[in-house]
Amino acid sequence: MDRFTSLTVFTRVVDSGGFAAAARRLNMSATMVSSHVQALEDRLGARLLNRTTRKVSLTEIGKVYYERCTQILAELEDADRVAGALQSTPRGTLRLYASTHLMPFLGPVIAEFMELHPEVQIDLSMGERMVDLVEEGIDLAIRTVPPSDTSLIVRRLAPWRHFLCCAPSYLEKRGAPVRLEDLARHNCLRYAFYPFGDEWHFIGEDNKPAAVRVSGNLVSASGETLRHAAVAGHGMFLGPSFIAGDDLRAGRLVSVLDAYRPVDFAINAIYPHRHHLSAKVRTFIDLLAQRFAEHRKWMDPATAA
Repeated sequence: MDRFTSLTVFTRVVDSGGFAAAARRLNMSATMVSSHVQALEDRLGARLLNRTTRKVSLTEIGKVYYERCTQILAELEDADRVAGALQSTPRGTLRLYASTHLMPFLGPVIAEFMELHPEVQIDLSMGERMVDLVEEGIDLAIRTVPPSDTSLIVRRLAPWRHFLCCAPSYLEKRGAPVRLEDLARHNCLRYAFYPFGDEWHFIGEDNKPAAVRVSGNLVSASGETLRHAAVAGHGMFLGPSFIAGDDLRAGRLVSVLDAYRPVDFAINAIYPHRHHLSAKVRTFIDLLAQRFAEHRKWMDPATAA
């Protein structure tokens, strides 16, 4: 028999003063109530209750066992209450991991969330590495590229795309590429976690996919490092709209091969499980989605150039 149920039945018998009264409270037959108590006694090898035709009373062992059982059951009920509260109301510690270059946007959202939900503590880590959410105990990651682990849950927050660009000084030295395959002969500044590796992907004028394998003297997980190198005239940069946008508008970078459009990506909220999502994670994701929708100009590729 289920041990937890047997413990519950035993305490109800004691509290009710008899098997029949306990059976009524538990909506269970008196025979089943007796069987649960008997199962406990058999397991322990000791009598817990003295039974007469009119009443039951605790044995010495039964009294000690009853006190511990009521304590255990009360702690379990308290644990259920705590878990239920955490599930319904945002509280506890929310462990986040975010791409560093998203912080200008995420910082205000985090501050707003803390104002709305003061019972939540934020533990924020930043970087570009591909974290293991489960192994590292991270509740939620906000990233600009999709995860390699297809078992993770991904919620799309906002679209973005790259711009193929470089500094005017680089064009003066190396000339502008005319065809996509010309990029193979240029110094290309590459992002370490670009999903397609050293093969840059585009959509051509005919809306067909196209790709070219590139190489260069700088590979980095830092988008800002690549941006600085591009502005300094060191090579071609496949720059995200939210990193290269200001430089494109100011003329520090210029777009090239405009007939080819780099493939679209999205900023994603990534988390391990879909079912029974805690209130702190669920409400933070919802707030993120609202703020990204309200600030699409920050991410809109059409406004970045």
